[in-house]
Amino acid sequence: MLATRRIEDFALVSDMQTAALIGRDGTVEWACLPRFDSPAIFANLLGDQDNGFWRIGPAGGADPVSTDRRYREDTLVLETRWVTRFGIVKVIDFMPPREHGAPQLVRVVEGVSGRVPMASRLRMRMDYGSVVPWVETWGDRTQAVAGPNSLWLDTTAPTYGEDLTTCSDFTVTEGERLTFTLTWHPSHLSPPPVPDAEAALKVTEEFWTDWVSHCTYDGPYREAVVRSLITLKALTYAPTGGIVAAPTTSLPEHLGGIRNWDYRFCWLRDAALSFSSLLRTGYWAEARDWAGWLVRAVAGDPEKLQIMYGLGGERQLPESELPWLNGYEDSRPVRIGNDAAGQLQLDVYGEVAETLHRARQAGLPAGPADHLQVKLIHFLEEHWMEPDDGIWESRGPRRHYVHSKVMAWVAVDRTVQLLETGAVDGPIERWKALRERIHQEVCERGFDPERNTFTQSYGSKELDAATLLIPQMGFLPPEDPRVIGTVEAIQRDLTTSDGFVMRYLTAGDEVGIDGLSGDEGAFLVCNFWLADGLAMIGRHDEARDLFERLLGLRNDLGLLAEEWDSKRERQVGNFPQAFVHGGVVDTALRLAEKFSTAEAAA
Repeated sequence: MLATRRIEDFALVSDMQTAALIGRDGTVEWACLPRFDSPAIFANLLGDQDNGFWRIGPAGGADPVSTDRRYREDTLVLETRWVTRFGIVKVIDFMPPREHGAPQLVRVVEGVSGRVPMASRLRMRMDYGSVVPWVETWGDRTQAVAGPNSLWLDTTAPTYGEDLTTCSDFTVTEGERLTFTLTWHPSHLSPPPVPDAEAALKVTEEFWTDWVSHCTYDGPYREAVVRSLITLKALTYAPTGGIVAAPTTSLPEHLGGIRNWDYRFCWLRDAALSFSSLLRTGYWAEARDWAGWLVRAVAGDPEKLQIMYGLGGERQLPESELPWLNGYEDSRPVRIGNDAAGQLQLDVYGEVAETLHRARQAGLPAGPADHLQVKLIHFLEEHWMEPDDGIWESRGPRRHYVHSKVMAWVAVDRTVQLLETGAVDGPIERWKALRERIHQEVCERGFDPERNTFTQSYGSKELDAATLLIPQMGFLPPEDPRVIGTVEAIQRDLTTSDGFVMRYLTAGDEVGIDGLSGDEGAFLVCNFWLADGLAMIGRHDEARDLFERLLGLRNDLGLLAEEWDSKRERQVGNFPQAFVHGGVVDTALRLAEKFSTAEAAA
C-alpha cells in the first residue's frame, strides 16, 4: 500500500481546466478529468491504492539516496530529480494548456547519469476510485473505458498488465528520454490523435513564461508573489473565467475529524480576493474574464444570490458522501458537492459590489454589471437586518454576524458611489441614510467597549478574524481606536501557541457555535489579514515579521493549503487554496506600499 503523504508533500500541475497532485515519490494521487469538479480518476489521496494512482520513479533496488524537485523557472512544469546508487534520473510532469484539445497529463523520464532502473505503475479507476475500467492495448496505445469516459496511455516504454494495473519496467541511461501521456477522451468518440509529448512540453513552458512576463509587480517578495499568481492562474477555469477555491475535496481541517469539505467550486469571496490580486499585478484579461463570470453567475433574481457556484456558474451543488473512501488519514466523511451553496450569507453582496467597484476603478467595462448591482441592493435593503450563516459557513443557528453587516455596509457604500457617478439611477439619498444606519448599528451592537474590540456577532464575547477586514473595507480608518483594539485583541486572544491566527475558537469534542465538533488549524488567509492590519496601524516591523513567517510555512514549491496545524507543524485543509495565495499577493503589495511610504517619509 502506498503511504499517505503530508499535504505539503504534493505538487500541483494544471491545464487551467483541471489539475493533478503529485507526491515527492512521483505518485499522482489525485486527478479529476476532464474538469476540476469531475469525478477523480486517481483517488488514492482520499483512499488507498485500489482507488487509483500513477507512480513513476526508481524501481525496487534503486531506492533514492536523495530527492529534490522544483518548478522550471516561472512555470508550472514540475521536475523531480532522484539520486540513486545507479545514477541520477528525473521526471518532468506537466499538463499542456488546452485550446480545443483533450486534457492530458504528460510525464517525461530523462536519464541524467548512469543506468537507473525505473518502474511505472498506472492504476486507473473511474468515479472516485469505485469503478474498474475495461482496459485494452493496441501496440503503443492502451485504452481504459468505463461509461462515458475513456483514458488513453501513449508511451515509448513497453507495457504489460498485472493485478488490474498497467505496468512498465525499463532502464534509463544518460541522455535518454522516455515519454508517457495520459489523455482523457469521451468514450463514444474515435480515438484521440497520438500526442507529441516533447512538443507539448515546449508549448507549456512557453505559455507560462509568456504569462509571467506580463506581471507588473517588481517589488519585495516577488518570487512569492509570482508563484502565488501562477497558482491562481492554475486554479482558473479557462473557458469561463471562474476561479476554484481549491482543486481538492475533503482534505481535513482537523486530521481524523469531520471538517472535510468539497472546494472544487467558485466562492465569491475567495475569487474576489483573487480578482484583486490579478488586477493589481497587471492581469487585466483574467480579471475581466472573472468579472464576466461573476455577472453571468449571479444574474437573475437577487434573492437567489449564492455564496458559490459551479465552474460555469451552475447553481445546484448537492452534497453527498463517498463511503467507499476512508478519507485522508482516516478523516471521514469524504464529501462531494457542498450544501453551503444554499446558505444565506449577507457578506457576498458586499463582495460583489466591491469587486465591481474595483473593476470600474481599473477601467474595465461595466456592461450590465451596474444595473445588476443596483438590483442586488434593492434586495439587500429589505434583508440586511436578518441573521445569516456568516462568512465561515456556520452549520449552527444563524446569527447577526458583524462581518456580514460590515459587508452589507460595503455593498451600500459602493453602490452610493456608483450612483454619484451618474452611470445609473437609484434612490441615492435613501441609500445614504441606509449606509449610515448600518454603520451606526454595527458600532453600537457589534463592538465590545470593555475589551475595545469588535466581536463575532451582536452581543457575543467571541472574536472573529474576519473583523480584521474593517479598515481594509473602509468601514473605519486604521487609526480609529476601535480598529487598533480589534487588531490587538485578535493578535492576543485568537492565536495559537506559536502565534498564528485562528478564524474563531472551536469547541473541541463539544458542538461549537458553528454547529460542528472538532478543532481546526490556524486559518492562513486570516494571518495575512493580521499582517495587513498591523501594517495599516503602523506596526510595520511586526507585519513584515509575520508575513515572512507565513512564507516559511509554504512547501518547497511555494504552495499553501487552507490551514496550518500548529501542534503537528503541518499544513491541513484543501490544497492549494486560492484564498490563501490571493492573501500572499495582496499582503506583499500592501507591505511594499507601506514600507515605500515610510522610507519616503524618513
